Amino acid sequence: MAEHVLDAKGLNCPLPILKAKKMLKSIPKDDVLVIYATDPGSVADFAAFCSQTGNELLESGQEGDTFVFKIKHTAD
Repeated sequence: MAEHVLDAKGLNCPLPILKAKKMLKSIPKDDVLVIYATDPGSVADFAAFCSQTGNELLESGQEGDTFVFKIKHTAD
């Protein structure tokens, strides 16, 4: 299982979600996408995104002003 990184810092909704969706389609199933974002709305957005798409939100946290999400690509 490999990790891929998406730097979405400085982007506002819906761009972090759209970029994550596109990147998840390009990585192998069961790999993990690590997303760095600064939009406070991204916390609720990524939880809803994973719930709706069937991908697994492994981790959601904050490092300073940056929100960090780890999403496992599990959906088709």
